Amino acid sequence: MTDMKHLPEGMHTLNAHLVCKDEAAAIDFYKKAFGAQEVMRMPGPDGKLMHAALRIGDSTLMLVDENPQWNALGPQNLARSPVTIHMNVPDVDAVYAQAVQAGASAVMPPADMFWGDRYGALRDPFGHSWSIATRIRVMTPDQMRKAGEAFMKTMAAQTPGCNA
Repeated sequence: MTDMKHLPEGMHTLNAHLVCKDEAAAIDFYKKAFGAQEVMRMPGPDGKLMHAALRIGDSTLMLVDENPQWNALGPQNLARSPVTIHMNVPDVDAVYAQAVQAGASAVMPPADMFWGDRYGALRDPFGHSWSIATRIRVMTPDQMRKAGEAFMKTMAAQTPGCNA
């Protein structure tokens, strides 16, 4: 028996696998929005895609076409997705603008955050939530905790009824 690695080439321990209402359109969107490179696609007998794999940076994003027969429903047919895909990039502002230009909805424009990232949030046209960040300063866990406490006090002072 040959010695096999437990991880396929290019994969990490955790990889996102998204269900999309129109997987082919999703592939095109992720290429435009995030510079994804298509690794493979596997069409099914009904014309829907059974599986596709994209590379974004050093990570694999897997996709499947929505198909109720497989119990595969995307966020557009659910109340909404409770999952956010987080992506670290060299320039959050550029990637955010590129994604919005490609059709993503702006949820939270990039801003400097107390934990040391410049961070923004989007919703893609298929209902998936994305957060995008660029590290702007390195902080210890204690520095982040203190900065978070100061942020919550500021928010409480600005928001009547907030118990932060």
